[in-house]
Amino acid sequence: MSVTGEHRMLIDGELVEAESGATYANVNPATEEVIGQVADAAAPDMDRAISSARRAFDESEWATNPELRIRGLRQLHEALNKERETLRPQIVAEVGAPIMLTYAVQMDSCIDDMEWDIECINRIEWEYDLPIHEFFGMRSARRVVREPIGVVGAITPWNFPFMLNLSKIVPALAAGNSVVLKPAPDTPWSATFIGKLVAEYTDIPSGVFNVVTSGDPATVGQMLTDDPRVDMISFTGSTAVGKRIMAGGAETLKRVFLELGGKSANIVLDDADLAAQAGMGAMVCMHGGQGCAITTRMLLPRSRYDEGVELLKAAFEGWSYGDPTDPANMQGPLINARQRDRVLGYIEQGKAEGARLLVGGNRPPQFEKGYYVEPTLFVDVDPDSTLAQEEIFGPVLSVIPYETDDDAVRIANNSKYGLSGAVNGKDLDRAYGIAKRIRTGTIAVNGGQWFGPDSPFGGYKQSGLGREHGIAGFEEYLETKTIGLPAPE
Repeated sequence: MSVTGEHRMLIDGELVEAESGATYANVNPATEEVIGQVADAAAPDMDRAISSARRAFDESEWATNPELRIRGLRQLHEALNKERETLRPQIVAEVGAPIMLTYAVQMDSCIDDMEWDIECINRIEWEYDLPIHEFFGMRSARRVVREPIGVVGAITPWNFPFMLNLSKIVPALAAGNSVVLKPAPDTPWSATFIGKLVAEYTDIPSGVFNVVTSGDPATVGQMLTDDPRVDMISFTGSTAVGKRIMAGGAETLKRVFLELGGKSANIVLDDADLAAQAGMGAMVCMHGGQGCAITTRMLLPRSRYDEGVELLKAAFEGWSYGDPTDPANMQGPLINARQRDRVLGYIEQGKAEGARLLVGGNRPPQFEKGYYVEPTLFVDVDPDSTLAQEEIFGPVLSVIPYETDDDAVRIANNSKYGLSGAVNGKDLDRAYGIAKRIRTGTIAVNGGQWFGPDSPFGGYKQSGLGREHGIAGFEEYLETKTIGLPAPE
């Protein structure tokens, strides 16, 4: 596959190098080869981006002209549709994502879903009146007005970078905000490509959308969090970093949206189709397990535990993985050597804590290059152990036995996270009743999928604050103003 990528940032309407001229390497995690370079921003570059975003929000008509926003975003949508086959190999190469996933959530579906967010400009009730109210002897009319927040700093991770970039910037821009996007250093092209299209194909005013790439994300990310010119941070990533962002934003009382970690449970009921659930269990390995909402804990009923374990063992041993350009593979490499070694460290800790390693657990010997980890199945996992409590972000499933439905609910809720989950059994009413007891932001019952552009996505507990997607996600980027007026005679 031919791979090219945009190495420049977008700042104040111009595609630019870093002020220092510095660049850093973009590395293919499947081959460990450098596929290109990208601008390596420092403090002066981020300062310029924030300044341009502030000026664009305060002085351009972007915030007040919905027709301009619709036109500009539809131009971007058209450009992305036109350039899909240029973008697809970039995503596979820099993310290590299986190519089949680019025909779904890694690329195609999020481009297709853009129109829903754009149409929210017409769905939202931007102004509405409350009933006449008497207060201190005065009868008053009251009008509620929805307005954009201002400058949004969007900070995105490397696991589904293009999708998450669009998930943040499209509703933020549609709501009338200006945006500074700081992508993960491992996946810069998924952001710079969007910047290139904005600059070359759209009427979006200069400064409304900016992209800043850096091999030192802590420095420029900290600037976004600390700068008083930035009104909101929208972050997807680890809970540890989310906590630091929340603390950093407190000084200026920024609005903070956080979509963080997960350790989701799949409760398999005693009347479930275990063969089907074994196949779903192996899906934890999809994209190397690099997904926050993946159900990385499987809870099997003690009465059918041995049967379920044997079926899972066969599913994991038969799982196809390797070269992400091969459509047969749904698992490629992890994003970098640091993440691979982190996952291997969790596997060693799991063995040390007494869990039984049934399949995998190593670097696959058949690959001379690439940051691969074998599909890994642990059984007899203690619900309080590290394997069951920490987000590993690798192709690792922890299988836990339970006794009763109440016991399953207790184990599933025994987590600092609350992002997603699943319940599966033949009795839909029973499965649905259990799902309602799980403290999590999304949950699938009997294979029903909750994901969609109109579905609010987010977590309970330490899985985050706020919601992405849907009307609730759009409203994250709005302020609410109430105006008192003299009541009409």
